[in-house]
Amino acid sequence: MYSNATFRAMLTFVVLFSLFTIPVSASEDKISHSAQSPALSYITSIWHNRLYLYSAAAVFVGIWISLKMGLKKQSLSADTAPKVYKAEKKNGCSDRDAVVHVSGVKIFFGSQTGTAKGFAKQLSEEVQTLGLTCEVIDMKEYDPDDRLADECTSRSVCVFIVATYTDGQPTENAEWFCKWLEEASTDFRYGNTYLKGLRYAVFGLGNSVYVGHYNTVGKNVDKWLWMLSGVRIMTRGEGDCNVVKSRNGSVQADFEAWKVKFLNRLQNLVKGDKKSCSGNCKNGGSCKNKRKDGHGQEEEEDAVTRQNDGSEEDLMESSSDEDESGLQEGKKSVVDMEDLGDIMTSVKKAKSKEEGQMVKLSKLNGVKKVEDEGERREMITPALREALTKQGYKLIGSHSGVKLCRWTKSMLRGRGGCYKHTFYGIESHRCMETTPSLACANKCVFCWRHHTNPVGTEWRWKMDPPEKILQDSLEKHENMIRQFRGVPGVKPERYEEGLAVKHCALSLVGEPIMYPEINTFLRLLHSHRISSFLVTNAQFPQEIRSLVPVTQLYVSVDASTKDSLKKIDRPLFKDFWPRFQDSLRALGEKRQRTVYRLTLVKAWNVEEMQAYSELIALGQPDFIEVKGVTYCGESSASSLTMANVPWHQEVVAFVQQLADMLPQYEIACEHEHSNCLLIAHTKFKVDGEWWTWIDYERFQELVQVHEDSGGQQSFSALDYVAKTPRWALFGAEEQGFDPNDTRFQRRNKTKDISGC
Repeated sequence: MYSNATFRAMLTFVVLFSLFTIPVSASEDKISHSAQSPALSYITSIWHNRLYLYSAAAVFVGIWISLKMGLKKQSLSADTAPKVYKAEKKNGCSDRDAVVHVSGVKIFFGSQTGTAKGFAKQLSEEVQTLGLTCEVIDMKEYDPDDRLADECTSRSVCVFIVATYTDGQPTENAEWFCKWLEEASTDFRYGNTYLKGLRYAVFGLGNSVYVGHYNTVGKNVDKWLWMLSGVRIMTRGEGDCNVVKSRNGSVQADFEAWKVKFLNRLQNLVKGDKKSCSGNCKNGGSCKNKRKDGHGQEEEEDAVTRQNDGSEEDLMESSSDEDESGLQEGKKSVVDMEDLGDIMTSVKKAKSKEEGQMVKLSKLNGVKKVEDEGERREMITPALREALTKQGYKLIGSHSGVKLCRWTKSMLRGRGGCYKHTFYGIESHRCMETTPSLACANKCVFCWRHHTNPVGTEWRWKMDPPEKILQDSLEKHENMIRQFRGVPGVKPERYEEGLAVKHCALSLVGEPIMYPEINTFLRLLHSHRISSFLVTNAQFPQEIRSLVPVTQLYVSVDASTKDSLKKIDRPLFKDFWPRFQDSLRALGEKRQRTVYRLTLVKAWNVEEMQAYSELIALGQPDFIEVKGVTYCGESSASSLTMANVPWHQEVVAFVQQLADMLPQYEIACEHEHSNCLLIAHTKFKVDGEWWTWIDYERFQELVQVHEDSGGQQSFSALDYVAKTPRWALFGAEEQGFDPNDTRFQRRNKTKDISGC
């Protein structure tokens, strides 16, 4: 034990002894001591022998250091045996003595339509299969001020599944949680270490068509937790409802991919595993993982998890780097100016490939052919197909659908037709309601489809030919009509007539005008002598201008001011208001029949009388349909309630006030059963009689001449009018109900709200 120390002490003694033997200089020996006093002689003697004193001090210090080192080694050797014993005992310990790294998982959800809530429940079931306790928590029922800090020491893992709602805001049930988290992240009273030790993961739901605020809530929650020193256990996940931009094809597939990664990471945390650190942290500091001792387990885990998060900007860019990996290969640290152009070209090509081929809507509504048609995705995902099928849609191809209108069923039984029968003379039992595009550019609060259809601002999906869409639509509609054969109450003559479609309402769902081959589809309808009633949401002005003649072209005017339109229609376009106004101008340029469709939402848009009159002057439509909003039941995607549905008397009062402000318009027709009235331009009032109905045979003749002349021979709305019957006029005793039918009052039955 003392061998090394003794050897060093002896070596030091030999060196010093050799120094003692060094003789002093001869000059000093010759100094006379006789003349010096005793004190001076003593001091002189010390000075002459100072070398011996220095050497003695050095020997003492050397021996003291050697002894200290020896004692320290003895202490370390004495501690070795107990530690080895403890390690051996630990290896043979039972499971109940093992360290618990994860006590459980808590999943917080912020959901508006129920998607995030469903994901939370799915993840909870998966976590429980791992043997961990899991709790699903509604953010509305959780007080972060009192409870969130407790999660820092509970060894639990917190998962936040949050959706982004209108204008990048949190969902209603997550508003308070997000507000508190945002304020706490910048409040000095909490401090930036308030949530230190909180292990979390975030998955956000959004739609990339909302470019300005895609997945804003998920990004913000991730950022605010990080600012409070929370520890992200894995990369933030982002689910995209836009199937074109979605990494995995749909928001459900995005979640499934993230869920697999999360469960793998969770299993590693349960085992106590940590990600290895490369030591090349972006912040340039020393790596905290390089420790000689085994202390600071939580600090070490914090350092490992937050590596490469040197700045807030780095942390927020937490999407996958896989797409950029190809561009990084072969890059030089210094780029020559001559090579900059090639690099930018490769970046543009890569971006173009990522976004996929896109078919844009041209002025002629033609199709811009793409070589790799198979690479584009289908509009209808499996989950969307399932949801729409449950609602009664007969889906066609990858982006179209047809459904039987309730008024078709009603008129087959002789129980009355829809308001189009009253206003324009269509035969409701011969009308097919369809759409060549399920996608829409708005998310209206009163949408009777509860926003199950996809949304988009341009065509980015696979495209089916119009011939196939029309053929399948007619076949599926006919099959649905055949199901009424022999049904009690169905009139045989109307059943036979209903098998032959005469009218097509392109108003089922979505935005038909988005379909790039809409003009071809309309021509096919007319070639089958089927009239066309096309409805658009006034967001595609150029496409309106390029439309071929339509029997009747509708524009939905759901609000008259920019703010109310944004609130009610919730459009995707940032420039929605200029597009809206330009669409009305484009409608005014059409020569065939045009209609404004106004939907009144009580307490939202019924007070905007003057603004409505200005919009009518902008487009000069032939007709104005004013209809009270239809309540389609409770929906988490909309705050609409029965309180927003106006009574028929209220709709009549609104129409009367509006008509008084329009010198060239008068109230023409009424359909009380649909809570709808028609304001018509006075040019359709001839000799005191209204001619709002349509001569459908005459229209087919005119449109055929137009096509044969290559579009040179045009015609106007007055060229195919028919006289309106007395019972359809406003003020008539029938209030728009055809006296040839028998009105049926359904009592204590769930109301069918489908229909045009």
